[in-house]
Amino acid sequence: MAKTPLNKRTEYDTVQKVHFHPIAKEAISGFPDDVRFELGYLIYRLQKGDSLSMPQSRPMRSVAMGVFELRVHSENGVYRAFYLTKNERGILVFHAFEKTTQKTPVYEINRGRKRLNELLED
Repeated sequence: MAKTPLNKRTEYDTVQKVHFHPIAKEAISGFPDDVRFELGYLIYRLQKGDSLSMPQSRPMRSVAMGVFELRVHSENGVYRAFYLTKNERGILVFHAFEKTTQKTPVYEINRGRKRLNELLED
């Protein structure tokens, strides 16, 4: 019997594997509890194969094609996490930050590109 890749959903409802960039994982660990809970839930939905849209997720073509951002609003602030789902290893979560301006700052987009490339080269 052929093995089904771990990053593909099967009739047995398996979930995709998630790979975190170490800096993104560290940033998320510093977020408030309610934000971490919401991000965890949204990532779990992605693992199950759900397609997220506004207001939870939106494309971030300015980072790279196929990249999206998870969007979490809390009484403590606004938080974002960049992710890529179209990868043979599974879901890549490569950048996370607290958003303090209306528009995503260019330096956050550049950090996202750099960290995505680091994960893809790994």
